[in-house]
Amino acid sequence: MVRFKRILLKLSGESLMGEQGYSIDVKRLNEYAVQIKEAADMGVQIGIVIGGGNIFRGLTGAGKGFDRVKGDQMGMCATVINSLALSSALGAIGQKNRVMTAIRMEPIGEFYNKWKAIEAMEQGEVVIFSAGTGSPYFTTDTGSSLRGIEIEADVMLKGTRVDGVYTADPEKDPTATKFHDITYNEVIARGLKVMDITATAMCMQNNLPIYVFNMDVVGNLRRVLSGEEIGTLVHTEK
Repeated sequence: MVRFKRILLKLSGESLMGEQGYSIDVKRLNEYAVQIKEAADMGVQIGIVIGGGNIFRGLTGAGKGFDRVKGDQMGMCATVINSLALSSALGAIGQKNRVMTAIRMEPIGEFYNKWKAIEAMEQGEVVIFSAGTGSPYFTTDTGSSLRGIEIEADVMLKGTRVDGVYTADPEKDPTATKFHDITYNEVIARGLKVMDITATAMCMQNNLPIYVFNMDVVGNLRRVLSGEEIGTLVHTEK
Protein backbone atom coordinates (compact mmCIF):
# COMPACT_ATOMS: atom_id res chain seq x y z
CA MET A 1 0.00 0.00 0.00
CA VAL A 2 1.22 3.48 -0.86
CA ARG A 3 0.56 6.49 1.31
CA PHE A 4 -0.74 8.72 -1.50
CA LYS A 5 -2.58 7.95 -4.75
CA ARG A 6 -1.77 11.18 -6.62
CA ILE A 7 1.06 13.56 -5.84
CA LEU A 8 2.42 16.87 -7.01
CA LEU A 9 6.21 16.58 -6.72
CA LYS A 10 7.97 19.94 -6.44
CA LEU A 11 11.66 19.76 -7.34
CA SER A 12 14.28 22.42 -6.82
CA GLY A 13 16.04 23.66 -9.94
CA GLU A 14 19.07 24.48 -7.81
CA SER A 15 19.29 20.86 -6.67
CA LEU A 16 19.74 19.86 -10.31
CA MET A 17 23.15 21.52 -10.21
CA GLY A 18 24.35 18.66 -8.05
CA GLU A 19 28.01 18.89 -7.13
CA GLN A 20 29.05 20.85 -10.20
CA GLY A 21 27.44 24.08 -8.93
CA TYR A 22 25.80 25.23 -12.16
CA SER A 23 23.41 24.16 -14.94
CA ILE A 24 22.27 20.50 -14.91
CA ASP A 25 24.25 17.69 -13.30
CA VAL A 26 23.41 14.61 -15.38
CA LYS A 27 24.09 12.30 -12.42
CA ARG A 28 21.57 14.13 -10.21
CA LEU A 29 19.07 14.32 -13.09
CA ASN A 30 19.27 10.57 -13.66
CA GLU A 31 18.93 9.87 -9.92
CA TYR A 32 15.73 11.90 -9.89
CA ALA A 33 14.42 10.07 -12.97
CA VAL A 34 15.04 6.64 -11.44
CA GLN A 35 13.27 7.62 -8.21
CA ILE A 36 10.30 9.03 -10.11
CA LYS A 37 9.97 5.88 -12.25
CA GLU A 38 10.15 3.78 -9.08
CA ALA A 39 7.25 5.80 -7.66
CA ALA A 40 5.25 5.42 -10.87
CA ASP A 41 5.86 1.67 -10.79
CA MET A 42 4.28 1.67 -7.31
CA GLY A 43 1.07 2.86 -8.94
CA VAL A 44 1.33 6.49 -7.82
CA GLN A 45 -0.03 9.13 -10.20
CA ILE A 46 2.64 11.83 -10.55
CA GLY A 47 2.60 15.48 -11.56
CA ILE A 48 5.87 17.42 -11.32
CA VAL A 49 6.86 21.07 -11.11
CA ILE A 50 10.56 21.88 -11.27
CA GLY A 51 12.13 25.25 -10.59
CA GLY A 52 14.64 27.07 -12.76
CA GLY A 53 17.06 28.47 -10.20
CA ASN A 54 20.00 26.53 -11.63
CA ILE A 55 19.65 28.55 -14.84
CA PHE A 56 17.93 31.85 -14.08
CA ARG A 57 15.82 33.27 -11.26
CA GLY A 58 13.60 36.20 -12.19
CA LEU A 59 13.69 37.94 -8.81
CA THR A 60 17.49 37.76 -8.72
CA GLY A 61 17.64 39.17 -12.24
CA ALA A 62 15.37 42.06 -11.22
CA GLY A 63 17.83 42.87 -8.44
CA LYS A 64 20.56 43.16 -11.07
CA GLY A 65 18.65 45.54 -13.30
CA PHE A 66 16.49 43.26 -15.42
CA ASP A 67 12.91 44.31 -16.03
CA ARG A 68 10.92 42.21 -13.56
CA VAL A 69 8.39 40.93 -16.10
CA LYS A 70 11.08 39.97 -18.61
CA GLY A 71 13.16 38.46 -15.81
CA ASP A 72 10.26 36.28 -14.69
CA GLN A 73 9.62 35.26 -18.28
CA MET A 74 13.27 34.20 -18.53
CA GLY A 75 12.77 32.18 -15.35
CA MET A 76 9.74 30.48 -16.91
CA CYS A 77 11.88 29.48 -19.89
CA ALA A 78 14.47 28.08 -17.47
CA THR A 79 11.82 25.79 -15.96
CA VAL A 80 10.95 24.56 -19.46
CA ILE A 81 14.61 23.66 -20.10
CA ASN A 82 14.75 21.69 -16.84
CA SER A 83 11.42 20.01 -17.61
CA LEU A 84 12.65 18.89 -21.04
CA ALA A 85 15.83 17.53 -19.45
CA LEU A 86 13.82 15.54 -16.89
CA SER A 87 11.45 14.34 -19.61
CA SER A 88 14.39 13.08 -21.63
CA ALA A 89 15.89 11.29 -18.62
CA LEU A 90 12.56 9.63 -17.84
CA GLY A 91 12.08 8.57 -21.44
CA ALA A 92 15.56 7.04 -21.53
CA ILE A 93 14.60 4.59 -18.77
CA GLY A 94 11.22 3.73 -20.25
CA GLN A 95 8.93 5.99 -18.23
CA LYS A 96 6.16 7.52 -20.32
CA ASN A 97 5.77 11.22 -19.69
CA ARG A 98 4.73 14.50 -21.19
CA VAL A 99 5.68 18.15 -20.70
CA MET A 100 2.91 20.70 -20.37
CA THR A 101 3.57 24.44 -20.52
CA ALA A 102 1.63 27.30 -18.95
CA ILE A 103 2.31 29.44 -22.04
CA ARG A 104 1.90 28.23 -25.61
CA MET A 105 5.11 26.92 -27.13
CA GLU A 106 4.13 23.89 -29.18
CA PRO A 107 5.84 21.68 -30.24
CA ILE A 108 8.19 22.08 -27.26
CA GLY A 109 5.40 21.19 -24.88
CA GLU A 110 1.65 20.70 -24.78
CA PHE A 111 -0.40 23.67 -23.58
CA TYR A 112 -1.59 22.94 -20.04
CA ASN A 113 -5.06 21.49 -19.59
CA LYS A 114 -6.24 20.09 -16.26
CA TRP A 115 -8.38 17.29 -17.67
CA LYS A 116 -5.76 16.11 -20.17
CA ALA A 117 -3.18 16.11 -17.38
CA ILE A 118 -5.38 14.00 -15.09
CA GLU A 119 -6.25 11.61 -17.92
CA ALA A 120 -2.55 11.14 -18.70
CA MET A 121 -1.68 10.51 -15.04
CA GLU A 122 -4.50 7.99 -14.72
CA GLN A 123 -2.99 6.13 -17.67
CA GLY A 124 0.40 5.95 -15.97
CA GLU A 125 2.16 8.91 -17.57
CA VAL A 126 4.25 11.31 -15.51
CA VAL A 127 3.15 14.87 -16.32
CA ILE A 128 5.70 17.66 -15.97
CA PHE A 129 4.21 21.13 -15.58
CA SER A 130 6.53 23.88 -16.81
CA ALA A 131 6.60 27.68 -17.20
CA GLY A 132 5.20 28.32 -13.73
CA THR A 133 1.74 29.88 -13.75
CA GLY A 134 2.45 31.59 -17.06
CA SER A 135 2.34 35.00 -15.36
CA PRO A 136 5.10 37.17 -13.86
CA TYR A 137 5.38 37.90 -10.12
CA PHE A 138 4.53 34.30 -9.23
CA THR A 139 7.16 31.77 -8.17
CA THR A 140 7.34 28.08 -9.03
CA ASP A 141 6.22 27.48 -5.43
CA THR A 142 2.96 29.18 -6.34
CA GLY A 143 2.91 27.28 -9.63
CA SER A 144 3.23 24.05 -7.64
CA SER A 145 0.41 24.99 -5.29
CA LEU A 146 -1.82 25.92 -8.22
CA ARG A 147 -1.15 22.73 -10.17
CA GLY A 148 -1.42 20.55 -7.06
CA ILE A 149 -4.84 21.99 -6.26
CA GLU A 150 -6.01 21.81 -9.88
CA ILE A 151 -5.06 18.17 -10.43
CA GLU A 152 -6.62 17.28 -7.06
CA ALA A 153 -3.40 15.86 -5.65
CA ASP A 154 -3.47 14.21 -2.24
CA VAL A 155 -0.28 16.01 -1.23
CA MET A 156 2.51 18.22 -2.47
CA LEU A 157 5.84 16.49 -1.92
CA LYS A 158 8.47 19.21 -1.73
CA GLY A 159 11.81 17.63 -2.53
CA THR A 160 14.64 19.78 -1.22
CA ARG A 161 18.20 19.31 0.00
CA VAL A 162 17.01 19.55 3.63
CA ASP A 163 15.20 16.69 5.38
CA GLY A 164 12.26 18.71 6.65
CA VAL A 165 11.14 21.96 8.25
CA TYR A 166 13.28 23.36 11.07
CA THR A 167 12.94 26.16 13.61
CA ALA A 168 15.69 27.95 11.66
CA ASP A 169 17.89 27.26 8.64
CA PRO A 170 19.82 24.13 9.71
CA GLU A 171 22.60 24.97 7.23
CA LYS A 172 23.20 28.24 9.12
CA ASP A 173 22.03 27.50 12.68
CA PRO A 174 23.36 24.27 14.28
CA THR A 175 20.84 24.61 17.13
CA ALA A 176 17.84 24.42 14.77
CA THR A 177 15.42 21.62 15.57
CA LYS A 178 13.21 19.69 13.16
CA PHE A 179 9.41 19.54 13.21
CA HIS A 180 7.69 16.19 12.71
CA ASP A 181 4.61 18.12 11.63
CA ILE A 182 3.51 21.75 11.74
CA THR A 183 0.40 23.72 10.80
CA TYR A 184 0.30 26.35 8.07
CA ASN A 185 -0.63 29.00 10.61
CA GLU A 186 2.47 28.21 12.65
CA VAL A 187 4.65 28.30 9.54
CA ILE A 188 3.33 31.78 8.77
CA ALA A 189 3.54 32.99 12.39
CA ARG A 190 7.15 31.82 12.72
CA GLY A 191 8.12 33.20 9.32
CA LEU A 192 9.52 29.83 8.22
CA LYS A 193 10.65 29.66 4.60
CA VAL A 194 8.82 26.50 3.54
CA MET A 195 7.40 28.26 0.49
CA ASP A 196 6.56 31.85 -0.35
CA ILE A 197 3.55 33.34 1.42
CA THR A 198 1.26 33.20 -1.63
CA ALA A 199 1.90 29.49 -2.18
CA THR A 200 1.50 28.75 1.53
CA ALA A 201 -1.82 30.60 1.70
CA MET A 202 -3.14 28.77 -1.37
CA CYS A 203 -2.33 25.37 0.12
CA MET A 204 -3.82 26.33 3.47
CA GLN A 205 -7.05 27.66 1.96
CA ASN A 206 -7.48 24.61 -0.26
CA ASN A 207 -6.40 22.02 2.34
CA LEU A 208 -3.45 20.72 0.31
CA PRO A 209 -0.84 19.29 2.73
CA ILE A 210 2.86 19.62 1.99
CA TYR A 211 5.44 17.03 2.90
CA VAL A 212 9.00 18.39 2.95
CA PHE A 213 11.83 15.87 2.55
CA ASN A 214 15.34 15.46 1.18
CA MET A 215 15.00 14.37 -2.45
CA ASP A 216 18.78 14.28 -2.96
CA VAL A 217 19.08 11.05 -0.96
CA VAL A 218 18.38 8.25 -3.43
CA GLY A 219 15.41 6.14 -2.30
CA ASN A 220 13.77 8.84 -0.18
CA LEU A 221 10.84 9.35 -2.54
CA ARG A 222 9.94 5.66 -2.24
CA ARG A 223 10.34 5.85 1.54
CA VAL A 224 7.91 8.78 1.77
CA LEU A 225 5.36 7.02 -0.43
CA SER A 226 5.73 3.86 1.65
CA GLY A 227 4.84 5.77 4.81
CA GLU A 228 8.25 6.28 6.43
CA GLU A 229 8.42 9.46 8.52
CA ILE A 230 11.59 11.02 7.15
CA GLY A 231 10.42 14.59 6.62
CA THR A 232 7.92 17.17 7.90
CA LEU A 233 4.20 17.34 7.19
CA VAL A 234 2.69 20.83 6.88
CA HIS A 235 -1.08 20.77 7.29
CA THR A 236 -4.16 22.75 8.25
CA GLU A 237 -5.45 22.90 11.81
CA LYS A 238 -6.83 19.59 13.05
